[in-house]
Amino acid sequence: MRFERFTIKSQEALQAAHQLAELHHHPAIEPVHVLHALLAQEDGLVRPLLEKVGVEVPALRSRLDVEMRKLPNVQGAQIGLSNASTEALQKAQDLMGKMGDSYVSTEHMLLALLDAKSLKEHFAQLGATKERLEAALQEIRGSHRVTDMNPEEKYQSLEKYAKDLCDLARRGKLDPVIGRDEEVRRVMQVLTRRTKNNPVLIGEA
Repeated sequence: MRFERFTIKSQEALQAAHQLAELHHHPAIEPVHVLHALLAQEDGLVRPLLEKVGVEVPALRSRLDVEMRKLPNVQGAQIGLSNASTEALQKAQDLMGKMGDSYVSTEHMLLALLDAKSLKEHFAQLGATKERLEAALQEIRGSHRVTDMNPEEKYQSLEKYAKDLCDLARRGKLDPVIGRDEEVRRVMQVLTRRTKNNPVLIGEA
């Protein structure tokens, strides 16, 4: 396993997964530890990616906590990657190559974890399918490729600093506008003007 080909975020997630296994006295780093660590990244890509396909992240976290409680406790164990985690990370490396990337990023790890035996059922029940996640990833990444160890800053700026109101409306997450007919009409008027400038966001697609 060539960990030097993993992005900074991926390496941080694996380190956090190791600490989590150590904290709970588990004998090995399992896929559940890795996913738990990915979800804990405040400015990572995994959480917004799952939210984009409608996964309730707190519900997923609760399921992971239950799975971790099922793992055996061993005092003083030398913690390494389990066979399942090694297989998932190898799959992540394969995905990196197929997607034309140069480094294993957190999204590769997430897609690889979809097939992990201990997680597969949870993903399916919460609606996180490979097809939906790949489509959501395409929306976030666009044409960007992982060519260095810190790619998230390049293709996540809009997700980080702005809200996708269209997406929120599609998912029924916006509160209804009541008693603001005049304001709504004025907004529509401004947005449909042809002779005056409107604010636009300019940058790479």
